[in-house]
Amino acid sequence: MEFQDVVRRRRMVRRFTDEPVPEQSVRRIVRNALRGPSAGFSQGQAFLVLRGDERTRLYDRITLWTSPSVKDAPVVVVPFAVKDAYLDRYAEPDKGWTDRSEQRWPVPFWYVDTGMAALLVLQTAVDEGLGAVYFGLGADDFDAVREEFGVPADHEPIGVIAIGHDADEPISPGASPRTRARRPFEEAVHFGRW
Repeated sequence: MEFQDVVRRRRMVRRFTDEPVPEQSVRRIVRNALRGPSAGFSQGQAFLVLRGDERTRLYDRITLWTSPSVKDAPVVVVPFAVKDAYLDRYAEPDKGWTDRSEQRWPVPFWYVDTGMAALLVLQTAVDEGLGAVYFGLGADDFDAVREEFGVPADHEPIGVIAIGHDADEPISPGASPRTRARRPFEEAVHFGRW
């Protein structure tokens, strides 16, 4: 598929068939996520891939902030941001900082980079002919997810991505694009001056 087609076709899918996702597709999806930008090549992202009973255990431990039909997706990827990887990396001699202070960071790049990796998951799913949806995870659920799946305490989940074969119509019932138009290009993009 051409890249522009991937970008154009990427949307949040909320209903999935029960058709399994091939192992090679799952591996390509998470492999591509590892290719995202990483400040200082800190590589402070990690991914938990869940299928079958593992996926069910996740849904049993979290508050679902989206359509219950996403539970039908056969694959779930939980991206994690690892702040310590960034603080440690930028305290190394080649970066010139001598401490691990968060105050040096104008924005928390551990979240920015992990968000970009999550977008690569969504785009690669489209390129594999699959559907996917990203949805938030409540902060109250973080410790339950860590405990259930043995995730290190310094790994912070930034959300959940459900992946499978699309059973939706082009725009899901109740989805925001049915009631809200995309902002015009001219309102969102400013060349040279606002």
